[in-house]
Amino acid sequence: MPKNNSKRDDYERRKQSRLHKLGTNNPRCAVCGNSDWRVIEEHHPDTRKRDRLVVLLCSNHHRLVTYDQKEHPSEPQQADQTLASIGNFLLGLADMLALILERLYEYGEALIARSGDVAHLNGGRK
Repeated sequence: MPKNNSKRDDYERRKQSRLHKLGTNNPRCAVCGNSDWRVIEEHHPDTRKRDRLVVLLCSNHHRLVTYDQKEHPSEPQQADQTLASIGNFLLGLADMLALILERLYEYGEALIARSGDVAHLNGGRK
């Protein structure tokens, strides 16, 4: 039985290490709400890993948003770094909001479809 305890201890150690790195005991994807600590990653909205601002995303949404960032315009060579950073941040935020908007449409449509089912079950009463 010590082997099982060892595996459990190792799992708990990995989990606590990951939660510490993420900076929270309750990590959630900012887009879908996934709270499985094993798939939550830090995303840098302004595309620069040296920026301290991060948003927690599940690995699927992190991949999608990072891919979209590759379509952002490149900075001119003599760019004002403050303006470029703010611009990149706003584009990164817009990418995440686009994913959230997709989810809102899906939820809204699902609720409307379900409302017909509920009305039918209630005999057409509201």
